[in-house]
Amino acid sequence: MIHRLMILDKEVVLVGTAHVSKSSRELVQDVIEQEKPDTVCVELCQSRYQAIKNKEQWQEMDIVKVIRENKTFLLMSSLIMSSFQRRIAKNLDIQPGAEMIQAMESAELIGARICLVDRDVKITLSRAWRTMSLWGKTRFLSQLVASLMAADDISEEEIERIKQQDVMDSLMADMGKYHPDLKRILIDERDEYLAHKIVHAEGKKIVAVVGAGHVPGIRANWGRDIDIQSLETLPSAGKLAGYMGWGLCILVVAMFIAGFYQGGMSAGTDMLTRWALVTGALAGLGAAAAFGHPLTILSSVLAAPLTTLHPLIAVGWVAGLVEAFSRKPRVKDIEDLPNDILSVRGFWRNKVTRILLVVIFSNIGGSIGTFIAIPMMVKMMA
Repeated sequence: MIHRLMILDKEVVLVGTAHVSKSSRELVQDVIEQEKPDTVCVELCQSRYQAIKNKEQWQEMDIVKVIRENKTFLLMSSLIMSSFQRRIAKNLDIQPGAEMIQAMESAELIGARICLVDRDVKITLSRAWRTMSLWGKTRFLSQLVASLMAADDISEEEIERIKQQDVMDSLMADMGKYHPDLKRILIDERDEYLAHKIVHAEGKKIVAVVGAGHVPGIRANWGRDIDIQSLETLPSAGKLAGYMGWGLCILVVAMFIAGFYQGGMSAGTDMLTRWALVTGALAGLGAAAAFGHPLTILSSVLAAPLTTLHPLIAVGWVAGLVEAFSRKPRVKDIEDLPNDILSVRGFWRNKVTRILLVVIFSNIGGSIGTFIAIPMMVKMMA
């Protein structure tokens, strides 16, 4: 898929590719060698560029820092999307993002500039994550896992057929049907960002290599005045979510007080006991589902009754830290991470991803426990 676009004195050859397609790599090589542009723009950000150049990036991961900064969901979704692409690429015997690598190699060969034109993946995912509730994140991850399990069924012919919309962007677009805000951030905003960066790249003749799914959006935004700073800014955490968290805490504590006041010590103690049993049991069940260490499961059970009442602390953080210290990931686990994420079993086997699963599942269990326990307490008061 090749399009020629003009703006002022610039000619841009826009090449739409599938990120796991052999023919896309060959197309990129042919176009750059024939056009001999001043600049080659590639749909990469600095983080993804470094990931390609530095194959040992996983060894620099600080899993404890990820948990403390509340980036577990963020990292897990990134790993699953990476796994989806890697599995397809493995089945087709091609390196993920091979056409981007080829674009940079061909640019160096002809002496052209290399321009990274995609928004930083950390900003993109962080913007997306802040628009989603815990339930939305859970649903999103479950859809990603389902796609991961189906990745083996995608043939090279099917990938060539969907080149009109790149395979990963196609996945995101499908999920956008259920998460419109997610599609806007992952696809539409990046279309604007890519268009702006390509237009402002140096050189009179430019070859831009992007996922085919971005081509229509780039053409639609071509020449538009785009506020690039707003697309690079992380929105502040919503105050409403914070108010709701504290409001829930106050509500539950008020119910405990009312229970002691109306029913006496026995009724109040019964309410506290049921709250602890329900939230603790479901958080512990979540940790167990992730195959957490016995100490991790115990910590989930003990921490959930308290952390579910505090909007600034999550039971998953406690469970994840206990798991990280109880089964500290070895260098081998980190080295094996790129291969282990190729299978669902690998996510549970690898100590790094198991920690992420512990955080996510215990948080989900604690949240479910909260919404089960509150109606039980209301019924007891009535």
